[in-house]
Amino acid sequence: MKDFTELILRGLLGEPALKAIAHELVQTIRNTVTIDWTEREAVRAKIRVAVKRILRKHGYPPDKQEKATATVLTQAELLCADWAG
Repeated sequence: MKDFTELILRGLLGEPALKAIAHELVQTIRNTVTIDWTEREAVRAKIRVAVKRILRKHGYPPDKQEKATATVLTQAELLCADWAG
């Protein structure tokens, strides 16, 4: 199912757009995370708002934004442990 969704999004947005979204998401999250960001709801909320703003800016389908935002936060929790300053 995930592969099918990715194919649809690549068709709708195109590969360059998805790369731009990914790059902007990584930069935004890297600049936002703090040592205890996974435990502080205010920081998590700030990241959620930033992710949704980036997705809207790049024309990401509105009906898929909520799930994409949750996925980005989950992946960030797994990958960003060493980014917090």
